[in-house]
Amino acid sequence: MEWMAWTWPTAIFFMVIASLLITFTILAIKFPETPRVGILRIETTRGDRLFITLLGSAFINLAWLGLVGPDTQPWAMAVCLVWAAAVFRWV
Repeated sequence: MEWMAWTWPTAIFFMVIASLLITFTILAIKFPETPRVGILRIETTRGDRLFITLLGSAFINLAWLGLVGPDTQPWAMAVCLVWAAAVFRWV
């Protein structure tokens, strides 16, 4: 796989995404939930909120890179964690 620059951060990123998907699949099987309506006024499940969180986090990181630069990228992770908590609480 020399055509792609696999690094440890890239591998960890994909392992985290895979473990999230597996965890949420197991949760959906063991503890089914009914969709709830949040601030967006649409019905969402845990999986929907995970998708919204991941999509928003991607945009937060891209905006951070474009506006602030890569030197303080760990702070973008903190913003993403706050974003995730807000989505799972209110969406």
